[in-house]
Amino acid sequence: MTADSIAVPDQQSKKNVPPWLAPLTGLGQIMFQDSAWTGAFFLTGIAIVSPVTAAGAALGALVGTLAAMLLKYDEQEIRDGIYGFNASLVGIAMIARYQPHVLTFLLIIVGAGVSTMLTREMRRRVPFPTYTTPFIVTTWVALFMAQEFSIPPVVHPTEPEGTLDIAAAVVRGVSEVMFQANVLTGILFIVGIALRSWRGAVWALVGSLMGLMTGLSHAAPEPNLSLGIYGYNAALAAMAMALYRRSVTLPLFAVILSVPVTEIFPVIGLPTLTAPFVIACWAVIGMDKLDRKLYGAQSPAYPG
Repeated sequence: MTADSIAVPDQQSKKNVPPWLAPLTGLGQIMFQDSAWTGAFFLTGIAIVSPVTAAGAALGALVGTLAAMLLKYDEQEIRDGIYGFNASLVGIAMIARYQPHVLTFLLIIVGAGVSTMLTREMRRRVPFPTYTTPFIVTTWVALFMAQEFSIPPVVHPTEPEGTLDIAAAVVRGVSEVMFQANVLTGILFIVGIALRSWRGAVWALVGSLMGLMTGLSHAAPEPNLSLGIYGYNAALAAMAMALYRRSVTLPLFAVILSVPVTEIFPVIGLPTLTAPFVIACWAVIGMDKLDRKLYGAQSPAYPG
């Protein structure tokens, strides 16, 4: 589970994955799992809700992987799916927001290639995990271009009504990592994670639950809570911080921090995407590094 190379050395898996499986491994890396089986479960979970979105995910992962191959990036990183996960998220986000128009798929192809190049450059120049930053930056630009090109947006179904179902909302929080508010999809995602790491699956659920509870304490709108809007960045933050360093407090702190950050983006008019997860993790990593520098503790596992 090496998305963005943040796992500690004894957790890293340097398997010789066949090149044709690299796009699926890239899908798995969206939630920090270097496993093609995990990626297959993720793709199936997306396809249950929207086969077109699954096609966008597969296209992004394939383009990102092929771009890395053509640019002769590190072969092991390609096999580990490092150049597939940001590109795949570009494809998922574009189809989740805009109709499957020719221009939509063109933006996915270009965006996947750009995110792949950004991934490599940021991994070599930024001294801390870049996570999904290449996806966020690329997709913000692609979404703006889609609007300028007048591509028809997707009309989403009516928000869930009735009493908040905590269990369903927690599972939807995991599924929303790939913009799918669906319980069965969330279950498939959790099973896919557990195939590679049961601890990762536990942290995904804990993060989503804590994000939901924090959202409730902030009096967040119930439809947003039910859809998992406060769970997905929290789930990613919990998983990322659990990989960054063995700790209980760091993942929980990142989860709690992700909720107020989530609430900022609608105010400033930018699509939220996975930005709260990245910002929360960066803040926690920064504070952890500062704490260790001031008090002379052993450096964290991440070599940056």
